Amino acid sequence: MKKDKLKILIIRFSSIGDIVLTTPVIRCIREQVNDVEIHYITKKVFEPVLAGNPYIDKLHFLKDSLSATISDLQLENFDHIIDLHHNLRTLVIKRKLGKPSSSFNKLNLQKFLLVNFRINCLPKEHIVERYLKTAEFLGVKNDGAGLDYFLVGKHHLKLLLPPSHQQFIALIIGAQHATKRLPVMRLIELCRLIRRPVVLLGGPDDVERGEAIANASGEHIFNGCGKFKLDQSAFLVKMARSVISHDTGLMHIAAAFKKRILSIWGSTVPEFGMYPYLTGQSHIYQVEGLPCRPCSKIGFDKCPRGHFKCMNNINLIAISQQADV
Repeated sequence: MKKDKLKILIIRFSSIGDIVLTTPVIRCIREQVNDVEIHYITKKVFEPVLAGNPYIDKLHFLKDSLSATISDLQLENFDHIIDLHHNLRTLVIKRKLGKPSSSFNKLNLQKFLLVNFRINCLPKEHIVERYLKTAEFLGVKNDGAGLDYFLVGKHHLKLLLPPSHQQFIALIIGAQHATKRLPVMRLIELCRLIRRPVVLLGGPDDVERGEAIANASGEHIFNGCGKFKLDQSAFLVKMARSVISHDTGLMHIAAAFKKRILSIWGSTVPEFGMYPYLTGQSHIYQVEGLPCRPCSKIGFDKCPRGHFKCMNNINLIAISQQADV
């Protein structure tokens, strides 16, 4: 029996920011390809990132058993696989499913050369552009509409924040690795420089840091770390006057909402291709000319050289002035 629709499986297991960065691929396929059915597989913990996405027909989740995951996917009889994660597990999935596939180029060699030898062979293009190349076989082109994030619930500022913080700057203090975050004392210094109400955003791991920052910075700082689910945090990012962020997932959600973003870069660099995408209002803050930077493509738990100049020398006055505009 002839299939009515072209059935596509998109793979990206993690994490929040990386998944948000794949959303132009989903939208462009949906809007530019006739009679297509789009499936997407990720980890269950990241379901909220895609739960509201109207361009996806069905979400699948990676199980503890890879063989069980593959068995479920085999039942779908996909026509093509678009691999936007490109690791050993996705290689196994592609081989077991036995369908035509396209995978994005992670440019690991080029990143290795930049991190270890300061030789920059990376293309001057955003990772979104490389993701979209995996769909070129369908005739898909970049529509220039940027990233997507679709809120699932209805949220109200008055129920989430105190009256003093209904107009605010969002300061995202978290990041997966410590070398991608400003130290607490520098965040306190930044908060003291900002005159407007500030809402700190982060996950459960950021609660203690958030409390220390709020207690030392003044009443204009509200610690929202650990208080909100992802969708609520995304809503607050959407409603913020501007967003100050490290290189992390909520930064990309802010880009999806076309927010004014002040991004702070430490051990990683925008040249890796994951800077705020198509916001039109992006300001990047980094310490130029450090011979030790980038020291990693993902970050470390502490500065390998002990001085942490990439964050300790960031110009906080410039950030605070831009935030107060």
